[in-house]
Amino acid sequence: MWLPGAGATGWLGQVSDDADLFEFFDDLEAEAEALAHRERVGDLADRGHSEYHEVPLAARLMASTGQELAIEVLGIGPVQGELVRVGPDWCAVQRGAVRWIIALDAVTVVRGASARAVPQVAWGPVDRLGLRSALRRLADSGQACTIHLRDGARIEAGVRRVGADFVEVATPSGEPMLLASRHLAALRHDS
Repeated sequence: MWLPGAGATGWLGQVSDDADLFEFFDDLEAEAEALAHRERVGDLADRGHSEYHEVPLAARLMASTGQELAIEVLGIGPVQGELVRVGPDWCAVQRGAVRWIIALDAVTVVRGASARAVPQVAWGPVDRLGLRSALRRLADSGQACTIHLRDGARIEAGVRRVGADFVEVATPSGEPMLLASRHLAALRHDS
């Protein structure tokens, strides 16, 4: 075995037992594997933390479909019930015969959500439809609803048409109104 600084010749003599040499190499290999494992674990943790900032609320809610949730909504407060649908910018919560269509950017707190997330690439085509599609479906049904705005205002009306950035509604008296979509928090209707 060659050891640096072991004299002029550099040889300390022949290792009498090859088992000692193999044991030495096994120890070195185990230490190297342990070090590599610690590096991989650290890299995965760093990658997990850096990629988590890309997980949207909708992905976490998609993993929670079918669960009972409590969702705090601007201008409304808590909405509780079973999460029955999720889209990229909305969700539907149902309790009994009452269904809520909630704009996700009006959500402040969610309680009871799954710890998992479902990436949007794994969603079905219907799940990729936005809030405007959900509102158009409500308009097609002709059903009256209570529209909740983010400032706490409530409007009893029926959704008639959905524009690019507004919703046209009609009150029970027939008065037409245009509501800016960015102010919608949720719509409540009977399912």
